[in-house]
Amino acid sequence: MAKNYDLVLLGGGTGGYVAAIRAGQLGLKTAVVEKEALGGTCLHKGCIPTKALLRSAEVFSTVKESDTFGIGIAQAALHFDKIQERKQRIVETLHQGVKQLMKKGKIDIYHGLGRLLGPSIFSPLPGSVSVEYGDDRENDILTAKNVIIATGSRPRSLAGLTIDGDRILTSDEALDLNECPDSILIVGGGVIGVEWASMLSDFGSKVTIAEYSDRIVPSEDRAISQALTKNFQRRGIKIYTRARILPETVEKSGDVRIEADFSGEKKVFSAERLLVSVGRQPNTEDIGLSNTSIETEKGFIKTNAFGQTKEANIYAIGDVIGGLQLAHVAAREGIKAVEHLAGLSVEPLDPELVPRCIYTRPEAASIGMTEAEAKKGHVVKVGKVPFRAIGKSLVYGDSEGFAQIIADKSNNDLLGIHLFGPHATDLIGEAALAKLLDATPWEVAEAVHPHPTLAEVIGEAALAADGKAIHI
Repeated sequence: MAKNYDLVLLGGGTGGYVAAIRAGQLGLKTAVVEKEALGGTCLHKGCIPTKALLRSAEVFSTVKESDTFGIGIAQAALHFDKIQERKQRIVETLHQGVKQLMKKGKIDIYHGLGRLLGPSIFSPLPGSVSVEYGDDRENDILTAKNVIIATGSRPRSLAGLTIDGDRILTSDEALDLNECPDSILIVGGGVIGVEWASMLSDFGSKVTIAEYSDRIVPSEDRAISQALTKNFQRRGIKIYTRARILPETVEKSGDVRIEADFSGEKKVFSAERLLVSVGRQPNTEDIGLSNTSIETEKGFIKTNAFGQTKEANIYAIGDVIGGLQLAHVAAREGIKAVEHLAGLSVEPLDPELVPRCIYTRPEAASIGMTEAEAKKGHVVKVGKVPFRAIGKSLVYGDSEGFAQIIADKSNNDLLGIHLFGPHATDLIGEAALAKLLDATPWEVAEAVHPHPTLAEVIGEAALAADGKAIHI
């Protein structure tokens, strides 16, 4: 017998469970189908576990530099097993929290593989969901007025390069390392690649990055890319750009060896392990899309501005539709999709209002346009202030980096805000609010920033955009 719902979600990751909670708030009878653990990639294989490891790496680095704070420590010891145990405790604590939220919202959970069905005796429309358990239990059939696909993504590899989970890894396998490798080659210098580079370098690995583009984190403002490059090089991280990896050359006798092409010239890289970090691909296979008229492009599901697919009763959110593959984007897309299918008035998500964060040491964060993007359609003014001008950064012991504000010179609109330095990923929240409220640099500067705080750097950068900075 079919079980009836107002909404069924395929996937219980950040986008899926947040959408389910919002649906419950609106009084919709809701079910989530998840084949693994609630919380998805972000909680179990991405945001949370990697940031737990990054925090341990940051503490280890700080302890090794304790003399600069007047504190003598004979020797800092790295206990990788305890680092992993701490990471797992954090993940499990949050996992239990998500389960409690589902219980509180009276949301039904089906632990199995969900597959979309076409029109059938259960429903005249595509979108009923068959839940397969992989054991002797019969499939459950869930019928729903609406479905949201939130199946997420997984690490992408390179054609011809086999991930073995031992010597050649993606970020999924790297999370379970039981010891820090002596050396590692990271193929890909995007956000995930540089976070692993920063972490493993702090743990003591010899790190090399091979990036296809002309710079690391190429999607970010060039100033952030340049600052991070200088920081990494000072820490002994080797960076090679314009590198095209040749997967067919990989050898695993002894260290992993692989060639890369630099405009016709070959270079051989060698390391104990190789981490492939070349982006993520959507999980759209084997979920029944062929039973519907849903369209895809390069594997990603095509939707309108509210997440609605070509099947009006089926929505898709998060990594599976491409765009900004960020947990907070998936969550917001999920809320907007639910409100749209519930008939509420909804504004599309504006990518210009989405903060982007990089959890290296130091951190980087940004929102809005890069300076290069802004100059394509605007006459701009730029305010840039180094953290070393801010007293709290000296007290904190980390004065590297800057805050940069880009505004339209004619109407004072904020176009982009970029931070590189201590707690940048926390500070970007103020910038996100300023963008949402369409603030001007003058309004940001008029907000009283308490002293001494790191947040003063944003107020100073806003003043600098109008040539009025006080402390530089």
